[in-house]
Amino acid sequence: MLPVVELRGAIPLGLGMGLSPWASFSAALLGNLLVVPLLLWFLPSAVAWLERYPFFKEKWGRLEARLRLKGEDTVQRYGALGLLLFVAVPLPGSGAWTGALIALVLGLRKRLAMPAIALGVLAAAILVTLAASGVLKGLEWLAG
Repeated sequence: MLPVVELRGAIPLGLGMGLSPWASFSAALLGNLLVVPLLLWFLPSAVAWLERYPFFKEKWGRLEARLRLKGEDTVQRYGALGLLLFVAVPLPGSGAWTGALIALVLGLRKRLAMPAIALGVLAAAILVTLAASGVLKGLEWLAG
């Protein structure tokens, strides 16, 4: 559920603590998916309320500019599919939290953003679980 790390850190941590790949995958996926509806519903109100404070308004402006730079091209070009692909990238900082922020900044409707983010989180969870449990290591020969 934590921003930035999300399931990309939770799955390897779970495996390192002795959980099975399935248990790590399930717990991390559930924990990451639980925040998506909350973010999409409450983030706009929270941002509007916090923008009354100059310090936050300045920080939000910088974050908004950075998000536009980082994800706008892909999301604008591909819409909800672009958001899904962005969230699915199994790197820190490209998960559900950032996806919800991008959806807010770019004005993507909740009914499109919710499934796109959820499917992106699912794809990332599968990739991270396969990589962290060593399954992808056996496929090195595919890279050439």
